[in-house]
Amino acid sequence: MISGFHIVGPVRNEGGCTFSDGRLPENNATVLPRSRSYRWRARFGVSAGEDEADVGKVLAGDISAFEGIVRRWQGPLVNLAYRLCGDRGRAEEMAQEAFLRTYRTLGQWRKEAVFSTWLFALATNLYRSELRRIPVRVLLLDDATELRDASACDGGLEEKDRDHAVRRVVFALPAKYREVVILFYFHGMNVTATAQSLGLPEGTVKARLARGREILRGKLLRVLTEPVLKEA
Repeated sequence: MISGFHIVGPVRNEGGCTFSDGRLPENNATVLPRSRSYRWRARFGVSAGEDEADVGKVLAGDISAFEGIVRRWQGPLVNLAYRLCGDRGRAEEMAQEAFLRTYRTLGQWRKEAVFSTWLFALATNLYRSELRRIPVRVLLLDDATELRDASACDGGLEEKDRDHAVRRVVFALPAKYREVVILFYFHGMNVTATAQSLGLPEGTVKARLARGREILRGKLLRVLTEPVLKEA
């Protein structure tokens, strides 16, 4: 345990800010629209220089500076873990381990990419390893599109039901497609960032996105009345 640092609960997002309050709203992750996880930096004046400065302080012996990194990235890391595993408590634990791993290997960041890119690559690799060790319960694709309430006679769904349907179908995707879809659509990464986080060539990411979209469109067509996935 790093002194003074702990994950106190899942986060919620209000107006682009993340708050750790022990609960995660049901519609926290959605494909519509793409997440703004990587846009809030500019909106709230957070620069990559802050990460670099805090890393430098930690490596120089000021352990308390790591709290700044945790404060900035706790929300996105917990959210990413939740989107990959679908379990709030487990997402907290995975994010906690990601921060511990980050602290222990901080000196390995070579500044070839911004710190956040390195951090998410480390976290994503750790999450994938954890999910291979203890896989999430995956629904069959045919079962994933069954909603408690069928689509209305006018062909539409309430937004909450729509998001619920999308999440269930995404979680039912084979892992290699689910990972790229979640990073690209749910977490707002572009193809390059997705490839770096997964350690894959960009061409492979594009191919998996294309196949993932193809599978999703076929299943979502049963419950959604308009396209939700844009091309990469």
